[in-house]
Amino acid sequence: MEYINNASAGQISSGSGAVNKILCCECGVPIEPNASNMCVPCLRSHVDITENIPKQAVIFFCRNCERYLNPPNEWVQCTLESKELLSLCLKRLQGLRQVKLVDAGFVWTEPHSKRIKVKLTVHGEVMSDVVLQQVFVVEFTVNNQMCDDCHRTEAKDFWRCMVQVRQKAVNRKTLFYLEQMILKHKAHENTLGIKPNTGGLDFFYATDAHARKMVDFLQAVLPVKVTNSKKLISHDIHSNSYNYKYSYAIDIVPVSKGSLVCLNKRLTQQMGHIAPVCLVSKVANSIHLIDPQTAQMAEVQNMAFWKSPFEAICNPKQMVEFVVMDVEIIRDNERKTFPGQGPVSHRHTLADVWVVKSSELGINDNTIHVKSHLGNLLKPGDYVLGYDLRDANVNNADYEKLNAETVPDVLLIKKSYDKTVRKQSRNWKLKHLNEDIAVDTDIENEYNEFLEDLEEDPELRQNVNIFKDKNKQHIPVDTNDMDDSSVPRITLEEMLDDLVLEDEEMGDV
Repeated sequence: MEYINNASAGQISSGSGAVNKILCCECGVPIEPNASNMCVPCLRSHVDITENIPKQAVIFFCRNCERYLNPPNEWVQCTLESKELLSLCLKRLQGLRQVKLVDAGFVWTEPHSKRIKVKLTVHGEVMSDVVLQQVFVVEFTVNNQMCDDCHRTEAKDFWRCMVQVRQKAVNRKTLFYLEQMILKHKAHENTLGIKPNTGGLDFFYATDAHARKMVDFLQAVLPVKVTNSKKLISHDIHSNSYNYKYSYAIDIVPVSKGSLVCLNKRLTQQMGHIAPVCLVSKVANSIHLIDPQTAQMAEVQNMAFWKSPFEAICNPKQMVEFVVMDVEIIRDNERKTFPGQGPVSHRHTLADVWVVKSSELGINDNTIHVKSHLGNLLKPGDYVLGYDLRDANVNNADYEKLNAETVPDVLLIKKSYDKTVRKQSRNWKLKHLNEDIAVDTDIENEYNEFLEDLEEDPELRQNVNIFKDKNKQHIPVDTNDMDDSSVPRITLEEMLDDLVLEDEEMGDV
C-alpha cells in the first residue's frame, strides 16, 4: 500500500531543498508530512479502501455451448484471458463503484482448475486530501450451470421454428443436389437438429430469424413454394406476451434431372415454341429444359412453374437400354428452323440414330430411327438409355391432348456405361448432413445415378464440394471400359483434401 499526498501546504523545505520530516502520531517513525500524520503501516492498520470489494466471487459457465452468464439472462462467448471475460468479471464486483480502478489483469491459473484470478489496482481517498493506492487479487470460482437454450434442448423442447423441405417426386436427385449446396455454403450452421423424413428433411431452429435465413437460401438455389404457419404454445395475460412455434413448408418442384415432362400449349408458346415433350437437363434456381429431337433449350422460372405446374411423365427408373446400330450427324444447314424459335444448345450435336433394344438384339432386327441430341457422344456399338413411349403408361391430361403422329416413339437421354466398373473406380466421395442414416437399395441406386451425373456434367459439380477418397486413391484400374477416354471422370484437380485430425505418436528424440 502506498499513499499519495496531494497537499503541498504541509511540506516545509529548507534552503538546501530537503523536505522536513515529522514523527508518526502512532509509532513515532520519521515520515514526510501528510494530512493524516501517519506512516504507511499505521495507515494500513486503520484504513482499508478495499474492504467493500469482495475478494471471492462466482461466475457461471455452460459446458454444452461453452458460454458465460452475463447477468441478468445473457450468455456470451468468451475465451480465457480475453477482454470480454475481464469485463464480465469486473461487472460481478459491486464495490468497485466506491474506488477508482486504475489497472486490471489476469493472474495465470490452470485452465482446468475452475479458478480465474484478476489482479486489480485501485485508488481510494481517505481523510482529507490523502489518496491511497492498493493492489489486490480477486478469485472467481467457475460454476457449471446449463443455459436456457441447452436446457430446452435436453428437455426435447428446443426448437421454436421448423423448416420442412419436401419433394413429391419419385426421383430424389434434386434433394441430393440440395444437400450438397447446403454443405458447400454452410447454410445449416444455425440448425439445432436435422431429421430425415419421408420425401425430404426437417431443420429445427431456435429463432425465427435463423429459419427465415434458411428459407431465403432455399428460394435462391431451387424453384420452391413456401407456406408458413404458427402455433400458440403459451400466453401470459399479465405481460400480454405470446409464445409461438413457427413452421415453414418448402415444396420443391416435383421434377429432377433426367425426368421427361409434358408442357401445356400456353407454356410451349412462352418457351419459344419448344416441343411439348421435353427433357429436364438441370434443376437449379430455375428448371432447364431441352428438346432431345432439336436440341432447343428453354428455362422455366419459379413463378412461371407454379402458375402452370407440370409433372414428370417418365422417370429415370423407366429408362430402357438400346444398342446404337448407326449414327449420321445432321449439319447446321440441314436443320429446320422457324421464326420465334428459342435458343439451341451448342454442347450437343443433332444426329439421326438407328437403335435396337438390348433385350431384342438378335431376336428382332427392326431398327428404330430416332433424332437425338447426343450425336457428339454416340457411335455404332454404344449403349444408350432412353424412354420408349410406345410401351410407357402415361397418365397425363396434356399428353393425351397431343397428336399421336407428333409424339416420338423413342427419346434417347444419355449414353450408358458399365455401372459396376464406374463405382469401383470412383476415387472420390461426398459428405452428408447425417452420416448415420440407413440407406435402402432404391435410394442407393438413385444416389449412384446422382454421382454419375456429377461425372458427366462439369457445370453441375461446380456447386458441389468433391473430396478425395483416401481408401480408393491407389486402387489400380485396368479394365478396358475405364481405359476409354470417352468415359466421364473427375480429375484430381477438382477434388478437395478431406481434413482429418489425428493424434500422431511422439517419436524417440
